[in-house]
Amino acid sequence: MSVTKLLALLFTLFFSGTIMAECPKILDYQMNNLEGHEVDLCQFSGKVILAVNTASKCGFTPQFEALEELHQEYKNRGFTVIGFPANDFGGQEPGSNEEIKEFCELNYGVKFPMMEKSSVKRHSANPFFEQLIESTGVAPKWNFYKYLISRDGMEVFSYSSITTPSSKKLIRKIESLLEKDT
Repeated sequence: MSVTKLLALLFTLFFSGTIMAECPKILDYQMNNLEGHEVDLCQFSGKVILAVNTASKCGFTPQFEALEELHQEYKNRGFTVIGFPANDFGGQEPGSNEEIKEFCELNYGVKFPMMEKSSVKRHSANPFFEQLIESTGVAPKWNFYKYLISRDGMEVFSYSSITTPSSKKLIRKIESLLEKDT
């Protein structure tokens, strides 16, 4: 491709709005997924994100099913759920990344992105969760805490473990954020 054609293509992409904006600070992290592959969280820029710390042996574990339903329901509108397994609360995520992946897929049909097991507790959390805690002033108090992040990463809302993925309050907020800037 000639330099002229390349410049014309870049000019067209830039002015048609298809070039992604700069990655929001809150997503400017790389983490490994359950398979051990590096994931640049910037790839989720422009999406409404529900980040959830998960555990396979918790009373809230059945929320996996509703989280997957939520993910499927809204993914075509620019929404994703991202799971962050953690063994911080009650030792309820003792498995390896491979065991967590198998458990989630076989028992709940989880297809949304799942990062590798890490800490989500204040002061020992992975950098992404430290940023969520800093943004909201709320640290997870148990498994299945939820953080809802706006498309531009400028708004972050926290929801306790008892707020189910099918909660009307959560659904209304997701829909409100999805309607912004579309």
